[in-house]
Amino acid sequence: MARGGQVGLARVAVVVRAGAAPLWWLGVFAAGIGVLVPGLTGRRIGVMAGAALFIVATAVVAWARRRRYTALAGSAARAGKHDVLQDRGVTVRNWRRGHRWWLLLAFLAALGSAFAVPAAGGLLLAGSGAGLWLKSAWIGRREQSGEALLWVRVDWLAGNTGRPAGKAVKGYRSTGIAAGDAAPGGARRKTAAVV
Repeated sequence: MARGGQVGLARVAVVVRAGAAPLWWLGVFAAGIGVLVPGLTGRRIGVMAGAALFIVATAVVAWARRRRYTALAGSAARAGKHDVLQDRGVTVRNWRRGHRWWLLLAFLAALGSAFAVPAAGGLLLAGSGAGLWLKSAWIGRREQSGEALLWVRVDWLAGNTGRPAGKAVKGYRSTGIAAGDAAPGGARRKTAAVV
C-alpha cells in the first residue's frame, strides 16, 4: 500500500503468472527424480498416472474462477493519477517470498509420493504451473482485445500476495496498454531496439 491517498496496484496477470515458473520447474525436477525410484506401482504406471494428472491439473488451474476474473475485468474502473503501479519484478518477488514455504512443501510432497507412484506428484506440480501460464495468457488476450491492462489493489491481495480474484478483491483498475513494465499476460515487456 502506498502512502497518503495513494493506492498500490499490482498487475493481475503478473500475480497469476508469478507461480507458473516455480511450480513448473519444481515439478519437472521432482518428476525427474521420481522416475529414478521404482515405487510401489512401477515406473510405467507412475508416469502414465502422472501424465493424466498433468493434463487434469493444467485444465483445472487454467479454467478455475474464470467467471470471477471476467466479472471483475468487466467492471474495472480507470486507474487514477494517485495510483502507484507496482513493477513486475516486485510483484513476482513478493509472490514467491509469500509462497516459498508452500512451494517447498509441495516439492517435498511430490518427491515423497514417488515412493508410491513414481513421477506422478512432480507431473501434478508441473501441470499446475502450466495451468497458471495458460491462465495468464488468457488474461493477456483479454487485455489486448480490450486494449486495457488489468490491475488489482495490493492491499486486497492475500497476505502472501496471492488470490487476485479472491473474496477480498472488490474490483480491478485498468490502464492503457503501454502502462507498467509488463506486457499483456504478465511477461516481461520487450523493449524496442535502439537504432
